[in-house]
Amino acid sequence: MNKPLNIISISSEVAPFSKSGGLADVSRSLPKAIKRLEHNIIVITPFYGGIIKKEKYNLKLIAENIKITIDKENNIKVNFWKGYLMNDLPVYFIENKKYFSKRKVLYGSKQENTRFLIFDRASIKLIEHLKLNPDIIHCHDWQTGLIPYFIKKEKEKKLKFLSNTKIIFTIHNLVFQFGQNWWEIPAIKKDYGKRPIPLMTDPDIEFINFAKRAIMSADIVNTVSEQYREEIMTKHFGQDLHTILRNREDRLFGIVNGIDYRAYNPTRDPGLVAKYSYNKIHRKKLNKISLQKKLGLTQDDKIPIITMTSRVTYQKGFELLCNTFDHLIRQNAQFIIMGDGDKHYIKKLKKYHKKHPEKIIWLPFKQKDETKMYAGSDFFLLPSHHEPCGINQLIAMRYGCIPIVRKVGGLNDTVENYNPSTNIGTGFTFTGFNEFSLFGAVIRALETFKYKYIWRNIMVNAMKQSSSWTIPAKKYINLYHKALKN
Repeated sequence: MNKPLNIISISSEVAPFSKSGGLADVSRSLPKAIKRLEHNIIVITPFYGGIIKKEKYNLKLIAENIKITIDKENNIKVNFWKGYLMNDLPVYFIENKKYFSKRKVLYGSKQENTRFLIFDRASIKLIEHLKLNPDIIHCHDWQTGLIPYFIKKEKEKKLKFLSNTKIIFTIHNLVFQFGQNWWEIPAIKKDYGKRPIPLMTDPDIEFINFAKRAIMSADIVNTVSEQYREEIMTKHFGQDLHTILRNREDRLFGIVNGIDYRAYNPTRDPGLVAKYSYNKIHRKKLNKISLQKKLGLTQDDKIPIITMTSRVTYQKGFELLCNTFDHLIRQNAQFIIMGDGDKHYIKKLKKYHKKHPEKIIWLPFKQKDETKMYAGSDFFLLPSHHEPCGINQLIAMRYGCIPIVRKVGGLNDTVENYNPSTNIGTGFTFTGFNEFSLFGAVIRALETFKYKYIWRNIMVNAMKQSSSWTIPAKKYINLYHKALKN
C-alpha cells in the first residue's frame, strides 16, 4: 500500500466560504474526498473580507504582517487565517485588505491580475511559513496559474524547499485565462509565456496569461472531463491555447467531476417538502405541486416542468434557448429559469414571462432553492455551447430530474441518451448547436414523459447513477502518483 501523500489544494474560491460557481464546489468536495481516502491535505484560498465572516466560521489569525516579495521593487504585507472544511482538514486564508476586502463580489476588479499575482506569491510564502514539504501542489484554474510558473522558475534557488514537489494544474474552463477576455487583447500586448513577469506596478501585468504559463510550467495538466480534454486540443474549443495543449498531450488528462452525496441527498434534504429516493420516487410529485403553488403556476403533476439553474450566458446556451422559445412555448410544459448573468438574455426572459406568465418563470439564483428546483421539476435543460464538465446535471439526476443537454464536454461524459428500443439512458442529448436540434430533443423528452412506466425507469436510472466524488478522487490520487513517478 502506498504511503499517504501530502497535498496542498489552492483555489480562488472554496464553498461554503466563497462561491461564484462550480469551482467552489470542486474545491470543497475534492479535498474532502481525498481526506477520506486517508491522505494529508490542506486548502489555501483568499480571504474575501467583504464576504467571509470570521466569526461564522470560527477563523483564527495565525500570522500577521507577513512580508511578501512580489518582485524586485514591490513588497506587500498579508495576514494568514485558519479554519476547517472538516475535522483535520484545515483551510488557510490569505488576507490583504486593499486587494481582497473592499468588494462584495469575488471578481471583476480592473486589477484582477495584480490581485491574483499577490495571492499566488503569498500562497508560496504560506507554504514556506508553515514549513510544509508537500508531495503535490494542486492549482485550480487561472487564478492560481503563476504558482506553477514561479515554482518551476525558482525551485532550484529561492524555492529549494519545493524541489521535490510536483505541480498539478486543473483547467476548469479554458475560456477564462486571466483577468480579462483573452480575445480582446491587442496582438502587441499578447503574452506568449516567455518574457519575465512585469513589475506589479506596470500596467502590462494585466495582460499576463496565467493559464498559458501554468500549462507550460506544470508537471501535469488536467481538465474536468475526458471529452473536454479532447476538445481543447482543437482550434474550435482550444481558446487559442490548442497548440500548446497538443504539445503537452502526454501530460494532459481528463477526470470527470463528482458531487458531494452528503450535500445533495433527496432522502435527507431539509429544503424539500417531501423526502424521497428511487424506491419511493412517487413522493417526488409532492415537491412538484409545492413548487408550482409557490411560483403561481397551474398545479398539475401531469404538466412537465423544465428547469434551468445555470448562469445566464451564451456559453450555457441562452442564445439558442431564446431563439427557440417561440416554438417551445406552444408545448404543454412549464419553464423555470433560475440564474443570474447576461442582462441582455435576462431582459428577453422577463419579456417572455410577461407574455406567458403561466408558462415561463425567471428568478435570480438562490443557492438554498437549487435542490428544490430539481426535486420539483421533471427536466433539467442545459443546451451549452461548450461545457468543461458541469455539475448541475449531476445534481439534477441525483434528484430524478432528467437532463436535456447538448452532447459536448462533460455533458457528453455524464448523460447517456435515452434509447427507447433498449429502455436504457439517463437523459436526452443532441449534437448540433442550433434551434432545430434543441427543439427536437425537448420534443423527444416531452413525448417520453407521457408514458408513466417508461418515465419512472428513466428517473430510477438517473438516480442510481454513481456520481459521487469517490471515484474521481481515486483517479486524482493516481494522477498525483503519475506526476511523482515522472
